[in-house]
Amino acid sequence: MRWHSSSSPEGRTGLGVLQGGSHARAVFPSRGHRVRRERRRERAVNPPGLAGAHYPVAVVGGGQAGLSMSYHLRERGIDHVVLEAGRVGREWRERRWDTFCLVTPNWQCKLPGYPYQGTDPDGFMVRDEIVRYLEDYVAFFRPPLVEGVTVTGLRRSGGVFDLTTTAGAFTADQVVVATGPYHAPSVPRMAERLPSDVEQVHSSRYRNPDQLPDGGVLVIGTGQSGCQIAEDLHLAGRQVHLAVGGAPRVARFYRGKDCVAWLDEMGHYAKTIDAFDDADGVRMRVNHYVTGRDGGRDIDLRAFARDGMRLYGRLTGVDGAALEFADDLKLNLDRADAVAEGIKDAIDAHIAAQRIDAPAEARYVPVWEPSEQPRSLDLRAAGVTSVVWATGFARDHRWIELPAFDGRGYPMHWRGATSIPGLYFLGLPWQYSWGSGRFEAVGRDAGFLAGHIEASLRLADVCGTLTGAPSELASALPLG
Repeated sequence: MRWHSSSSPEGRTGLGVLQGGSHARAVFPSRGHRVRRERRRERAVNPPGLAGAHYPVAVVGGGQAGLSMSYHLRERGIDHVVLEAGRVGREWRERRWDTFCLVTPNWQCKLPGYPYQGTDPDGFMVRDEIVRYLEDYVAFFRPPLVEGVTVTGLRRSGGVFDLTTTAGAFTADQVVVATGPYHAPSVPRMAERLPSDVEQVHSSRYRNPDQLPDGGVLVIGTGQSGCQIAEDLHLAGRQVHLAVGGAPRVARFYRGKDCVAWLDEMGHYAKTIDAFDDADGVRMRVNHYVTGRDGGRDIDLRAFARDGMRLYGRLTGVDGAALEFADDLKLNLDRADAVAEGIKDAIDAHIAAQRIDAPAEARYVPVWEPSEQPRSLDLRAAGVTSVVWATGFARDHRWIELPAFDGRGYPMHWRGATSIPGLYFLGLPWQYSWGSGRFEAVGRDAGFLAGHIEASLRLADVCGTLTGAPSELASALPLG
């Protein structure tokens, strides 16, 4: 088995993505201290002497969640440190393909104190623009950020947290884990049974069609990444074979507006997790597939099939070059369409109830139906030379040596606060609302936790020291 190991994508994309003409270059607010481009790469001054130091708050992770947390802590005058394993924007820079773009409009990018104010609010930032957005955010408020430091251990003793890092050990009164939910690429064990000469790459390492050998490509998985990568290969003229899973889809536009705009207007994104009876199930749902590419459009797998892409059901078995699939292709396509049409029904009801003057639009009619349910694929006979595993990520919290997780390894929390005094999580899917963990609402979650942290620190002052504060008092702080 040969796994593709791509080099760093830096320097490979440059202006190529931005010169396409479909995305306006993002322009962000100056706030009175805009810096020259060459200085934007400078990082906030590293707090001296990390090893052996003590901080009131340590934030682990310097992505949009960790930076949002830092902004709110700074607004409250709370001393803290932010640790980032790589460089700011690393996940976007190194785990996204060259044509990657957001699937939600730019106006939903609302980092605290720094919302999107570019020239294309209804457009979709491409990968390099997203990275620049985060880099400019750092230049804007100068967080106490330490880059290139990985936290390898977190435990609690004597009322404080002990953090072990690649730059030495230190302690903190409170810790915010802002590393998100996507840690290690998840690939099923059956991948080991594929022929050794078939190139294999996880979606996080896919960059462009040219990195793969000539020949057909099998893409496994139809979440957002799988569908968009399949489209990327399809548009490049590659013969794509796609194993279709159960992810739902949504239309890009309907009745004159982006569906995201309609759903926002309807209050969908303000709905909180406690509105659902099955909160755990909601948190595990797969996102709807759609794309922001070229100004945004639907992803219609049926149209791909009509134009030559080969569709299959879920992959169920691998025996060398012989692959087996479930007979659920039609079921998965029909269910995805039903979800998309159900969203349109809700939009129609909203338009009628609010008496909105919106243009009528014909409903979706399937452009292709499978004449059979293909159950097998011979990679050799089909000329398939590479496989892209768009099978998601696994959580990896092994470095946290605390009883903060359920049997599935998911953090047990309410709005990010755990039963362990002083331990918080930020940036999780549906942490409190749909936008949790995303640019749209991660700032609100961070603001809530910052208020809780501030109250906890004040309680510690009243008690004399945080280490002397009874844990039952700290854990009894109001959460809403």
